[in-house]
Amino acid sequence: MNAPSPLRAKWAALNERERLGVSVAAAVVAVALLVGVAIRPAWQTLSQAPARMATLDTELEALQRGVAEAQVLRQVPAVAPQQAQEALQAATRFLGEQAQLSVQGDRATLRVTQISGPALTRWLGEVRQGARASAVEAQLQRSGDGYTGTVVLQLGAGG
Repeated sequence: MNAPSPLRAKWAALNERERLGVSVAAAVVAVALLVGVAIRPAWQTLSQAPARMATLDTELEALQRGVAEAQVLRQVPAVAPQQAQEALQAATRFLGEQAQLSVQGDRATLRVTQISGPALTRWLGEVRQGARASAVEAQLQRSGDGYTGTVVLQLGAGG
């Protein structure tokens, strides 16, 4: 037969009360590990789920609005090149001296200096609707209270 291990020998040397204490301590450690490793992370995930779902619902609604807008814009008839340029120039005039527009073929480049975010957003909306142009490239840096850089548009994008 095998000789008893030192751990079994120590266990056998403990009296009934000490064995019960060690067993209870081991059970408490096992429960703490179970709670810390399995139950607590799952509980946190469940508690965060409603907020995460609300965020995802909001993002989904925004995407659906974008899809609906794209479908509407695709149904809008194309704008003649001359009319598109006039719409671009009219929208750009409202930006003042902070913006310069250059048009070459089916591309237009807007250079801005210290333009506010809302003004730039409004301009993009106007050229998208009036000129049927869409931004294909933007290189903007935050500069003080506004933005400085360029926005390149594709004319005749049709939405």
